[in-house]
Amino acid sequence: MLTEIPCVVMRGGTSKGPFFRREDLPEDRETVSRILLAAMGAPDGRQIDGIGGAQTVTSKVAIISRNPVGPNHIDYLFAQVEFERNYVDWGPTCGNMVIAVGPYAIEQGLVPVQGDTTSVIIHSVNIGSTIEAVVPTPNGQVEYEGDWAIDGVPGTAAPILINFLDAVGSKTGKLLPTGKLRDIVQGIEVTCIDVAMPMVIARAIDMGKTGYESKAELDSDKDFFARLEGIRREAGTLMGMGDVSQSVTPKFGILAPPRNGGHVTSRYFVPHNLHPTHAVSGAICVSSCLALPGTIADGIASPLAGEQPRVLVEHPVGTMEVALTLGQKEGQRTIGRAGVIRTARRLMSGRVAIPRRVWVGRTEKAMAE
Repeated sequence: MLTEIPCVVMRGGTSKGPFFRREDLPEDRETVSRILLAAMGAPDGRQIDGIGGAQTVTSKVAIISRNPVGPNHIDYLFAQVEFERNYVDWGPTCGNMVIAVGPYAIEQGLVPVQGDTTSVIIHSVNIGSTIEAVVPTPNGQVEYEGDWAIDGVPGTAAPILINFLDAVGSKTGKLLPTGKLRDIVQGIEVTCIDVAMPMVIARAIDMGKTGYESKAELDSDKDFFARLEGIRREAGTLMGMGDVSQSVTPKFGILAPPRNGGHVTSRYFVPHNLHPTHAVSGAICVSSCLALPGTIADGIASPLAGEQPRVLVEHPVGTMEVALTLGQKEGQRTIGRAGVIRTARRLMSGRVAIPRRVWVGRTEKAMAE
């Protein structure tokens, strides 16, 4: 006998995964982790016995619930399901999956339609940040079709505006968790920064790379990843995050000069392989690194113009644009709002089935009684 749980599979930006309502899952985190591992088919490199896509970007889960602050406020709990080991990471958030939170919440009746566009205020449970999603809702329903294209997703769709309202210090509480613009970690100069996602950022050339390598080229270099992981773990300790060996944060990025008219070339690691495109939160963090004079981006990136620059980050299959709002406080550069325009789509609505031994849900309990 199987336990069936309502879910909707959504694409958000360049990631995808199942969305669950919090009320359809048990309260304790340990049982929820077992459910998600079973639903996604982990641990297994193919995820053959679940609905995961056998990549980091397709083994993600969103759990959604109402927030009592207001009628358009939603809680978003993110889970990264490790597909090759028996582990669910509840530490980070995902800026791509958050693109689909607004459409999902509206279609589930959690947020009322407000007009041609609907503002959804999303509280990221994992990191405590607040994000506004502006979703097109003409004719009283979510519109998915449109002419907006994003690199890494075929075709076009309706644009969804995402504003990160308080992205600084997402996990550590500080813009620069070590208190420095640059640190030396295992002989490599890095910038440790936390805007939307805590990151350790190095120059590609210092890591023995051009920064223009493909995902296949980088993923196959085991020595490179061993070196990267050593630096990431030590930097995580310096950032006040403790032992990060079992966590996907902080993430790691390498920068190189732009080649296609952007401001910088970035390769973003998740962290044990290369993201096929780029994380939204990571692009915001990289853009913020460019905006701070004295970081490792100096001498690599093209200069940003004005207090509201639009930063074009080049990644393996194209570019991502980030709109920053900058300021000054006590003579120091500050990072305010950060925004991106992305797309989302509902892929499937139904129920995911898991072995009953993992969890006897409410329906099964009622039948047993």
